[in-house]
Amino acid sequence: MHAEYFMNNVKMNDYVKDSEECKPVIINALRAMYDLNMNGPSNSDFTNPLTRPRLPYAILFAVGGWSGGSPTNAIEAYDARADRWLNVTCEEESPRAYHGAAYLKGYVYIIGGFDSVDYFNSVKRFNPVKKTWHQVAPMHSRRCYVSVTVLSNFIYAMGGFDGYVRLNTAERYEPETNQWTLIAPMHEQRSDASATTLHGKVYICGGFNGNECLFTAEVYDAESNQWTVIAPMRSRRSGIGVIAYGEHIYAVGGFDGANRLRSAEAYSPAANTWRSIPTMFNPRSNFGIEVVDDLLFVVGGFNGFTTTFNVECYDEKTEEWYDAHDMSIYRSALSCCVVPGLANVGEYAARRDNFTGLALRDEVKCSASTSTLPV
Repeated sequence: MHAEYFMNNVKMNDYVKDSEECKPVIINALRAMYDLNMNGPSNSDFTNPLTRPRLPYAILFAVGGWSGGSPTNAIEAYDARADRWLNVTCEEESPRAYHGAAYLKGYVYIIGGFDSVDYFNSVKRFNPVKKTWHQVAPMHSRRCYVSVTVLSNFIYAMGGFDGYVRLNTAERYEPETNQWTLIAPMHEQRSDASATTLHGKVYICGGFNGNECLFTAEVYDAESNQWTVIAPMRSRRSGIGVIAYGEHIYAVGGFDGANRLRSAEAYSPAANTWRSIPTMFNPRSNFGIEVVDDLLFVVGGFNGFTTTFNVECYDEKTEEWYDAHDMSIYRSALSCCVVPGLANVGEYAARRDNFTGLALRDEVKCSASTSTLPV
């Protein structure tokens, strides 16, 4: 409830303002509102029914990455309502960095990547309800620094580095058949690019072609199986974050060949033009990017000097960046994805008390499965 409504309509209500019994209730509510306004939800008392946040509808997962000089298997879940991170790492899982992550039909897919020795074409999927892992069909190419997105129940994996060359090839995965199919190659070789989907098309921006950081971008039409070059970005961006947000494609951060960038820009498909948006608080490349609760989140990355656990979010309505709660693990080369409508969302959310009737736990346990789907 907004403070203004509470003051004008509740506190001043005829039944309330003259009641001695209501006074402590009003005082407690005002105290809780003041505390929330001053300190934000992450510092509120989660056992107090007045300030306890609702359970989130969607959970943001931050998976793997590069931490402390080596790849990590760490997985953290972000509860946007509470502005809290929860460690949900599965110890049996192997570390991976520079991979892609995608959510499709109840599963989180981890695609390609690198473990400091091998470049992967392998693909694993995680069931967040049963907390099990399965191997699925591998890609045609090994893809480290891969770009991944989902369109029309297919997962697209584009570009990357196979250990020898930067790739311009692209392929897509269909869960029903457990098969990867090559699609038309891109106009450019791109590793360290980033991709997203808007209005039935796949957009990929920036990256590195083996010689230079790119400011070019292109769009894929699945019906015609064709890539079309679109207007170039204002900056060269490798290790970029790209995400569809509202009616625009946002290209955030990255490395221009000299510096890690704080700058960001937004592309209008209707006008085929880019415009600058306000800069982030922190420069970053090779970070996670997602939209949760209608806010654009950027997670971790490398700031030019060190790996970070810093998180911030952008609101297109106010055109401002806001600090969010840091992850507990500093890492770059991670990948993020959003999982909506989990039946067991309480197991990935910050701990509330038992008013919710949820079976709450201190740590999320998960099991690894060695079984494979038919290839």
